[in-house]
Amino acid sequence: MDAVTKTNFKFPGQTSHYVGKVRDVYTIHDTTMLMVVSDRISAFDVVLPKGIPYKGQVLNQIAAKFLDATADIVPNWKTATPDPMVTAGILCEPFKVEMVIRGYLSGHAWREYKKGKRSICGVTMPEGMKENDRFPQPIITPTTKAQVGHDEDISKEEILAQGLVSKDDYEQLEAYTIALFQRGTEIARDKGLILVDTKYEFGKAAGKIFLIDEIHTPDSSRYFYLDGYQERQDAGHVQKQLSKEFVREWLMEKGYSGQEGQPMPEMPEEFVTRVSERYIELYEKITGEKFIKTPAQDVEKRILENCEQFLKTL
Repeated sequence: MDAVTKTNFKFPGQTSHYVGKVRDVYTIHDTTMLMVVSDRISAFDVVLPKGIPYKGQVLNQIAAKFLDATADIVPNWKTATPDPMVTAGILCEPFKVEMVIRGYLSGHAWREYKKGKRSICGVTMPEGMKENDRFPQPIITPTTKAQVGHDEDISKEEILAQGLVSKDDYEQLEAYTIALFQRGTEIARDKGLILVDTKYEFGKAAGKIFLIDEIHTPDSSRYFYLDGYQERQDAGHVQKQLSKEFVREWLMEKGYSGQEGQPMPEMPEEFVTRVSERYIELYEKITGEKFIKTPAQDVEKRILENCEQFLKTL
C-alpha cells in the first residue's frame, strides 16, 4: 500500500504551495485552496518517520462530513471534495490563534493539573478533580499557531493585549466555538461517544469569518466511549477512547515525548498497520458509516487527475 507522505504538484493557476504537519496546501489564483490531507502523522508537534495508509482519506472525509453538518452554525471554507484525500475551498486569512475547547480534564489540561496548576489560559479549573472528570461547563483554552515547534497556551486577555484578534472578532470566535462543540457533542452522543475536547481554526475572507481546516477528526479531537464512562471513572479505570492519543502513549512507552535530543523510536510495519486499522475504526464509529477504501496504488496520480478535473470547473 502507498502512504502519501509528500506531494509536489504543479496545478494550473497555482500561486503558492505550503506544507504543514499533515496537510499540503495549494493556492490557485490566490482565491481557491486545494488542501491535500496526506498520510503523514504527527505527535508532540513532530511528524513521525512513516506514513499511515488511509489516514488522509479518513481525516478528509470526516472533516468534510462535519463541515457540512455544522454549516448552519458558521460558514466554512469548503466548496468541494474533488478527491477522497482533498478538500477545495475559499482561501482565507487565518486567525493567529486556535480555539481549543475542553469538556473534560484530559490530555494537556490534565498534565498541567497534575503538576499542581489550577489555571490554564487564564481559566480557573476546580479543585478536587481527577483525570477525565467532566468540567462543570466546557472551557476555552486557546493556543498560538506555531508554524514550527509547539503551539503555546495563551489567555483571552493576552490575545487581545497583543492584538492577535480584535475584541469583536474574538467574542464571535468564542460563540462559534461553544456552538460547534455543542453540536459535536450531540452528534457524538448519538454515536455512543463523548466529545472530550477539540480545536477549531477560523479565518477571514472579504471581511467574513469562516471555519477553516478540519473539524471533529481524531487528529483534532478526543473521543471517549459513552457506554461505561461513569463506571470506569468511579472505579478509577482508564477511559476507552477514540483519538490518536494511543500513538502518543506508544511513543511515551518507547521513551519519546517530543523533547529535544530524544531519539525517535523505529515504527515497525506491524505498528503502522495497527494505526491504519485504528483510524478506519475511528471513521466508522464517529460517522456511523462503513469506510470504503480507495485503491492504495498510484494515489498521487489519482489525486493529480481528480484535482485537475475539478480546476477545469472554476
